[in-house]
Amino acid sequence: MTSIMLDAQQIQNAPAPVRLWLEQQISAVLGPVSVPGASQPRLVACTEVQAANLLNRIRQAPSAVEVFFGLAHPEISFGEPPVVTFRLLDLQRRAGLENITKLLECLDLINRVFAEICDDPAARFCDFDAAGHCSILPATQGSIAALWKAIVAAERPGVLPIAAAE
Repeated sequence: MTSIMLDAQQIQNAPAPVRLWLEQQISAVLGPVSVPGASQPRLVACTEVQAANLLNRIRQAPSAVEVFFGLAHPEISFGEPPVVTFRLLDLQRRAGLENITKLLECLDLINRVFAEICDDPAARFCDFDAAGHCSILPATQGSIAALWKAIVAAERPGVLPIAAAE
């Protein structure tokens, strides 16, 4: 086994993916332990059709739309089963929201609408932890990204989405 020691300045100056990885490693060791018998929200993979339906139903809330598409931003997935984890503060900043409360309202709206679409009150689009993270399934992230590419392609006839052009 090999160990490394990093001071606070080295961690702050590290690239974002490295900081996220360090945060995930520390959270995995020190994070909250699930209580036996406690009911856990059930993360459900969102398909592209469900993502389009969800977008259509939250369209009247522009902040929620910004948060929704912010979840397509590439992040590191980890765990078993794997989840994609975002810092709530990063989501707030990307969506241009004034505070975390507004972000949580948007995420709650997304979760409620998704549960309605799934016809399952226990289904969750995203989940949260006590350390200030939001998690989604990799398949959900892929569906959001695919929907974004389809929207961009539809708005610019004759132009292929970046992934399709490569």
